[in-house]
Amino acid sequence: MTRIVIIGGGPGGYEAALVGAQLGAEVTVVDCDGLGGASVLTDCVPSKTLIATAEVMTTFDSSYEELGIIVADAESDSGSAAGPSEKAARVVGVDLGKVNRRVKRLALAQSHDITASVTRAGARVMRGRGRLAGRQAVDGSRQVVVTAADGTEESLTADAVLIATGAHPREIPDAQPDGERILNWTQVYDLDELPEELIVVGSGVTGAEFAGAYQALGSRVTLVSSRDRVLPGEDPDAAAVLEDVFRRRGMNVMSRSRAEAAKRVGDRVEVTLSDGRVITGSHCLMAVGAIPNTEGMGLEEAGVLVKDSGHIKTDRVSRTSAPGVYAAGDVTGIFALASVAAMQGRIAMYHFLGDAVAPLNLKTVSSNVFTDPEIATVGYSQADIDGGRIDARVVKLPLLRNPRAKMQGIRDGFVKIFARPGTGIVVGGVVVAPRASELIHPIALAVDNNLTVEQIANAFTVYPSLSGSIAEVARQLHTRKSAEES
Repeated sequence: MTRIVIIGGGPGGYEAALVGAQLGAEVTVVDCDGLGGASVLTDCVPSKTLIATAEVMTTFDSSYEELGIIVADAESDSGSAAGPSEKAARVVGVDLGKVNRRVKRLALAQSHDITASVTRAGARVMRGRGRLAGRQAVDGSRQVVVTAADGTEESLTADAVLIATGAHPREIPDAQPDGERILNWTQVYDLDELPEELIVVGSGVTGAEFAGAYQALGSRVTLVSSRDRVLPGEDPDAAAVLEDVFRRRGMNVMSRSRAEAAKRVGDRVEVTLSDGRVITGSHCLMAVGAIPNTEGMGLEEAGVLVKDSGHIKTDRVSRTSAPGVYAAGDVTGIFALASVAAMQGRIAMYHFLGDAVAPLNLKTVSSNVFTDPEIATVGYSQADIDGGRIDARVVKLPLLRNPRAKMQGIRDGFVKIFARPGTGIVVGGVVVAPRASELIHPIALAVDNNLTVEQIANAFTVYPSLSGSIAEVARQLHTRKSAEES
């Protein structure tokens, strides 16, 4: 039986384990924290659970009056409960301790579910830290040394090894987290009380998501961005919408402001910027990127090529430079998404075990920023078109024109589709809307299957629906194509 050892139990690791066991291999997963990895325990699942509460608060805060909802929980001047005709103060708040206890409970339950699935499939789960021991043996096998929490070691023989050890929060030397006032994104779930004034350093996906969530929960938020705008890696039109929403809701967005240090002063935090300015808050969240977990793995000795950034170099079927060694997930630096990690892990198993395999194609990957509104993208980007990497026509339709959006009080967002001239084949798209993560799927199907704008336009949509805007954009692209041909 083929022996496979997987180091790391995140999406790349546990999905690979399921595939390997299904295809008849003897699979061992070595993990030190719990299956699901950071994605389930400290990153994706916890943050999106927190954001789910924030979404409810945002929806209520922005739409309840327009939708005719009466809030009368406060007492009137007479001392009795306020009635519908009386002017009542809105009494809505968040018990952050309760929210975070729910976050941790759901994350742990998800980890247990994953462990049960992996063990049911026939894979073995070992608790400990794994590392490669030397180069490939004459018979093609490799040794993996597992160190348990008590320091004991066990050596495993493998015909193939998958490294899926993920990444950890990057830290600034002069802004070390203390877990109480200065926090990284793994520590925020230990808070029992809502930060009164939260400084978020970093305006990438993680920073923007937490900034928006805590603002919705009731914190006064300052977002420190070293770039010209929030979400510098996302669609510029989408980022502009989100930044406008942030500012309109009262967030202090500080563009072109780089944080150099953060220190605790009593119950306050002082953040020093590169230009000498000092801003203060009750708490500070550092969201300045991640570092791959490759140190101490024995990679160089095993012949695995590591980039200057610390990421493992892989090809499109997840192979490293060392025979029999594969890598998946954040440790590769390809695309920091759970879905990509899982696909990389599955591809590695398909490839090594001789099953049918399609190389990783990043131009079909859907991604989402879980802010409010959400930003979902797939395929080629506006930057690809502007940079001349692909020739495509673009149509963008604001959600303000959508009847369902009007009914729900949605003012911000749009649908944008990119299609090839001549053929009309859809090559990418952007959706900015509530639940954009769900709305991007039809565009993703079109990109993955080379569908045309005509095919999208001719498919029935529900009326009224937000997805109707996708069909409308496709119809406009079809009209433009027809006009160009004539």
